[in-house]
Amino acid sequence: MGTRQIGSSGISVSPLTLGGNVFGWTVDKAMSFRLLDAFVDRGFNAVDTADVYSIFGGTAPGASETVIGEWLAQGGGRRDKICLFTKFGLDMGPGLKGQSAEYVEQAVEASLRRLQTDHIDLYFLHWDDGATAHEETLGAFQKLISSGKVRAAGISNCGPDRLAGAMEVAERTGLPAYQSLQTLYNLYDRAAFEGPLEDLCRQHGLAVFPYFALASGFLTGKYRQEADIAGNAREGLVKRYLDARGMRILAALDAISAATDASPAQIALAWLLSKPVVTSPIVSATSLDQLDRTLASVDLVLAPMHLEQLEAASAAD
Repeated sequence: MGTRQIGSSGISVSPLTLGGNVFGWTVDKAMSFRLLDAFVDRGFNAVDTADVYSIFGGTAPGASETVIGEWLAQGGGRRDKICLFTKFGLDMGPGLKGQSAEYVEQAVEASLRRLQTDHIDLYFLHWDDGATAHEETLGAFQKLISSGKVRAAGISNCGPDRLAGAMEVAERTGLPAYQSLQTLYNLYDRAAFEGPLEDLCRQHGLAVFPYFALASGFLTGKYRQEADIAGNAREGLVKRYLDARGMRILAALDAISAATDASPAQIALAWLLSKPVVTSPIVSATSLDQLDRTLASVDLVLAPMHLEQLEAASAAD
């Protein structure tokens, strides 16, 4: 399986990252523990969450970090077996948001308490506000890294201009540079990443962690018409994929699935893993069987003709 590097941080991660966004939302604590154990037992190590999860389902912010913290608290060397990511910056309640130096310090302490650990391997700014001076946020990261509370800095949901500015500030001032980017990227959602943002990641050696790697489940092939998503927890996320281009992508996945015996989800993940700039797609699971099938994607190598077929089907209209 091998591991992949996070920028110049010296941190190595597995080729798939387990997304904790479902913990405390569509997955209860008992199943979350089983999924985490199974993930680690299979030799994977990267676990991603955020302070704001699992607010999607109306639960209180911090639920996902709390579940992971309780899993870690069981001991058995669990903390040493994982590379732990979390994020800050989105709304956690009145006055609890942003990327000011003061708030970063407050947010990391709250996450460390919920996670029941003394350090976070990779700490992400969840959503760049487009206004705060890079010197302020990177200066806050410098303090966290110097104190040992954070090993490396990452950023999520950041446009190319702001990312370029942050990297320039880090180079000029000696402040810590971002080592990784979390971004929306999958067979359907290509336009926002491919181009200037991808070029910047290559230029600076940033590790790339695509989220919604399966387009909120659309690329599994189980959602093909609006009736399939009616009343589903992901209805609002999936509906936009049910267009002509989405159907072309599903048709290509179906054809390749028939030729390879791999599932559409495995093929969609293998396409991402074929991209040299991609470090570790973030995937979630709600059952052990689903997790096992998802992790099998790391062993799937797509033929050049199948990669070309997927590129053509998913090209912008």
